[in-house]
Amino acid sequence: MAENADQNEAKHDSPSSPGMTDQEKEMAASAYESFLAGKYEESFKHLEALQELNKEDYKITMNKAIVEFYKSGQTTTGTLKQTLMAMKNQVHTSAEDVDGLDDVENSLLYYNQAIIHYHMRQYSEAISIGEKLYQFLEPFEKFAQAVCFLLVDLYLLTFQPEKALHLLAVLDKLSVQGSNKNGKGENNSSNKDGANQKAEFTAMIETAKSKMHQYKVRAYIQMKSSKACKREIKSVMNTAGNSAPSLFLKSNFEYLRGNYRKAVKLLNSSNIAEHPGPIKTGECVRCMFWNNLGCIHFAMGKHNLGIFYFKKALQENDHTCAQLGDGNNGQSKKFTGIPMCALLANKRYELLYNCGIQLLHIGRPLAAFECLMEAVQVYHSNPRLWLRLAECCISANKGGSEQENKGIPCKKGIVQSIVGQGYHRKIVLASQSTQNSIYSEGQSAAIPVASMEFAAICLRNALLLLPEHQQETKTENGSRSFSQSGSTESGSENSDACSGKGQEADKFLSAAPSSPLRKQEVENLRCSILACSAYVALALGDNLMALNHAEKLLHQTKVSGSLRFLGHLYAAEALISLDRISDAIAHLNPENVSDVSMGVLSSEQDQGSDKGDEPVEPSGKQTPLCYPSSVTSARAMMLFNLGSAYCLRSEYDKARKCLHQAASMVNTKEIPPEAILLGVYLELQNGQTPQHSLTLHQHWDIPHRGEPPEQDLMLVIYSTISLLEGIIAHDNTNSCKQLEFIVSFFISEAY
Repeated sequence: MAENADQNEAKHDSPSSPGMTDQEKEMAASAYESFLAGKYEESFKHLEALQELNKEDYKITMNKAIVEFYKSGQTTTGTLKQTLMAMKNQVHTSAEDVDGLDDVENSLLYYNQAIIHYHMRQYSEAISIGEKLYQFLEPFEKFAQAVCFLLVDLYLLTFQPEKALHLLAVLDKLSVQGSNKNGKGENNSSNKDGANQKAEFTAMIETAKSKMHQYKVRAYIQMKSSKACKREIKSVMNTAGNSAPSLFLKSNFEYLRGNYRKAVKLLNSSNIAEHPGPIKTGECVRCMFWNNLGCIHFAMGKHNLGIFYFKKALQENDHTCAQLGDGNNGQSKKFTGIPMCALLANKRYELLYNCGIQLLHIGRPLAAFECLMEAVQVYHSNPRLWLRLAECCISANKGGSEQENKGIPCKKGIVQSIVGQGYHRKIVLASQSTQNSIYSEGQSAAIPVASMEFAAICLRNALLLLPEHQQETKTENGSRSFSQSGSTESGSENSDACSGKGQEADKFLSAAPSSPLRKQEVENLRCSILACSAYVALALGDNLMALNHAEKLLHQTKVSGSLRFLGHLYAAEALISLDRISDAIAHLNPENVSDVSMGVLSSEQDQGSDKGDEPVEPSGKQTPLCYPSSVTSARAMMLFNLGSAYCLRSEYDKARKCLHQAASMVNTKEIPPEAILLGVYLELQNGQTPQHSLTLHQHWDIPHRGEPPEQDLMLVIYSTISLLEGIIAHDNTNSCKQLEFIVSFFISEAY
């Protein structure tokens, strides 16, 4: 929702320079006036004539290149970039060579290079040049303002608001000094030219002040500083009025505060039809409008409306890019053919990122996967995006809802199908080994499809992109502190805030298009990735890797209660599969569960929206149905699984006590079918027969739904009794294998 970026253009050289003859100055002035009037052919002729008089001056060649660039409609960006690079080599200076920037001409050459890097989204290169130029700003007031505004824009685009505020403070000082100097000049001069210059300078200062207020709002929004932002919003409304940029900024401010309805109202009140198009501003305001509405409705929990608005934003973006790119639909990778000032207008990949996150929340993982796979081609260094891709794969391979839609009487995938009719009807139980092979049969794991194998690759990428784990050291008083400096909290104020040092120390990882991840956000993300990695490894049957991930998760210093709970479950399942029952029982101790609140990772969600950042997580996020709603339910789940572990060691009395204790802790409807199957197994081990299953049915208080027989849960019980009776009569070893499946699936579905 930030205000449109300040569109800097390549600068034409000054009409005259020291050491020029009067004739050369006159010709240079004529070329400059023609350039300002848009008469590029005439300006080019004047420059050619000037070059005949002074063939060694590279500045004339630079001006000719700029005039040709404007004559082509700013579409030959690549050619201009190559020309400026050749000139840099010609004058034998570089941005690293500080002494080579002592004169205005070389500074203008590098400034033009920085402008091109800016429009081509090569922000690091542009910042490197701009920061070198910043050292030579004092003698040149107008040039200083241009460089400062460019750097402020670059700092905001790269999420460095503290540095941007520092430069804005410098601009304030320059404007005050310029006003004082201009006032003294007016006292010493009574001619009309002096008055005109003062009026022109005053107008420039007023325009600059309006821009500075808007930049400050954008910086405070990135810093999530509500008080300072509110103060600057008033200044913006006073200077810019109810323009589209000011209303967009105010809407973003209300969005940051959680006033979503007011944010929507402000967006709707902005007259985007009167705003200039992307050719002049470099941004598609209509696209921003729909995207911002999508982000607001996402935060309100209205996901279907959110995806509707995101699709509208994509359509508007593609339409704009098709007009700019001569039918290339904005996907052309060539710079030729698109005006330089419109190169930043294409927000396709940021919008696809938003669409993917929204679709994942709606419950459409395959559609989300397609969107995020396209976005990851550009933002491949974002570990959070790789995690989202893995979550798409996990959600697409759960399979429970698909089986229910087919009319199969299953809960959490216990029943795979029903074969036969009447007395010959048989129920086929799903095996864990076949549940996740829908998308991966006969394909390489590296092929980008929504398979669990590809999810493992995505999670491995996410872990590799995270910085190495911080080492903790104990201080003399026993408290813990991180060895790396700069562990200040987000939004805290310190003496280095203006210079940007505090932010530099606090930021750890770039996560474009979202804001950079701070230290605690990186640790939260690491925990989420490890939990998903353990789950995926279990689904793929890689128990050693699953145990490794689960133990790493449990050893994290600030793991949330929900992920700690899952870590114990995943570790226990892996240990059971490895026939280490005693170790698994230690993990299944109900006392290990003290908190199951969902880990709040909203701090790693970015608040910005027009940059395609991941929208803010709604505060009323719904808990998954398979996840325990309280500590009591979680401990009951632990006891159910603990009973299964005791059963594997043939300690049936302990297993029966665990089941009865767990059943007394939760509502009857919350008893999972796997626990009922375990109860059937224990009754059979106790010498009961299938005829006693009705007593078991009444004991567990399972309601008969009055549905057809093939849809009643009792069919599962009867079929399991028959299955287990045959297993017990012939091969007691296989009974443990079948029971292991029951335990394993129940634990896995906890994710």
